[in-house]
Amino acid sequence: MTLFGRYFAIAKANHAARKENCEASWERNVKDKNLAAMSVDDLWSLHEEIRTILSRKMETEKQGLERRLALLNGRIEHRQEDRRPYPKVHPKYRNPDRPSETWSGRGKQPRWVKTQLSLGKKVDDLLIVRTH
Repeated sequence: MTLFGRYFAIAKANHAARKENCEASWERNVKDKNLAAMSVDDLWSLHEEIRTILSRKMETEKQGLERRLALLNGRIEHRQEDRRPYPKVHPKYRNPDRPSETWSGRGKQPRWVKTQLSLGKKVDDLLIVRTH
């Protein structure tokens, strides 16, 4: 298992354990209270307590996600540095109908090339004339 795999497995297990623990604690606290019988002031204070706990937990979760994102971004940036730089490829073919559309001859043929070929032209007819 990779380092990332281990990290995420541990984080997931810790999150599940905290969630179960919190839910069990919350159930015990809420079971003892009859919300319909509570006064408005008691309900409001309970609301404030829930909001405080929820915001704290959301902030903790956000920080954890930001750490994971920073870790992943660091890995992605590192991979990009390992790749050797390639020179810019100059276009070899030009669309006669729209001269601004060009193609280097690499990768998938653009639609305009396919259209020109279907009209009976050859790829050599689309070559850009180089004058030295």
